[in-house]
Amino acid sequence: MSVPGINVSNILKDHPELGLKLIAGENGLQNRIHSSEINRPGLSLTGFYESFAHDRIQIFGKGEWAYITSKEGEDMEKLAADFFHFHLNCIIFTHGNVPPPIFVEYCDRLNIPLLGSDVSTHKFITLISQILDRSLAPRTMRHGVLIEVFGIGILLSGKSGVGKSETALELIERGHRLVADDMVEIRRLSESYLIGTCSDLLRHHMEIRGLGILNIKDIFGIGSVRDHKLIELIIHLEEWTDEKEFDRTGLENRTEEVLGVNIPLIKLPVRPGRNIPIIVETAAMNQRLKKLGKNAAAEFSQKLNIYLQQGKVERNPPQN
Repeated sequence: MSVPGINVSNILKDHPELGLKLIAGENGLQNRIHSSEINRPGLSLTGFYESFAHDRIQIFGKGEWAYITSKEGEDMEKLAADFFHFHLNCIIFTHGNVPPPIFVEYCDRLNIPLLGSDVSTHKFITLISQILDRSLAPRTMRHGVLIEVFGIGILLSGKSGVGKSETALELIERGHRLVADDMVEIRRLSESYLIGTCSDLLRHHMEIRGLGILNIKDIFGIGSVRDHKLIELIIHLEEWTDEKEFDRTGLENRTEEVLGVNIPLIKLPVRPGRNIPIIVETAAMNQRLKKLGKNAAAEFSQKLNIYLQQGKVERNPPQN
């Protein structure tokens, strides 16, 4: 698991919705942001720097701007000296407010990007928090195929050559949608769910042995692909062996931990003659029912126990 950073330059160039413009500190645009939280330094500007979150993006809203512009002379110089004593990675003024000249001087000298935006503080914080949450989410790469089946994001895993891509291809032909083939990038956007996506290079492409690389969007249309999907089920394809026992009742609640999140897991045996795509479709519909609180295996087990208690089922039926 890795927690990547994001350059200030990426925030400036790739997100026009923030309305950012560079005011000073151009040489610091490669500064890395590693925290998805932001900081409004109002309390610190008054001189209280205990627990000052200097490693976060510093947002100056109307209140912070009004306070610093009320200072003059030595008071302003002391305020700036104390504030810039800390290592800062980025400062942003919202509402179109203009930073005081001494802030511009410090930022140019210390290579701290100083940015301005006409967007209101509340809206700006909402937008940049969403951007940072996506960009800095813990992530990992998994070998497999991510496909949406009846609205359920299913990660097909298994050894190379077991039939993951072929299964996904038939599911796509049946109207379901591909998210990623071969390498799936997984991000944890909260404590309870994972989002799977694909790199820009591999997006919408699939490798089929004997055919090579296919562009699924070009062959099946735009409705056959999507860029990301919540991962709700992992189906691990395994070659069938008589020596191994597979679940036959559905009462085993297996899970697999990915980035600290437990995802329901099904181990599905594969052998010639089994229609794996139909089984995957059925697993998706069954998972959807489980989300609604309906568990067929558990209900059957409960009914069977009642029948046994009432003596309606022979515990040891006679052998023919």
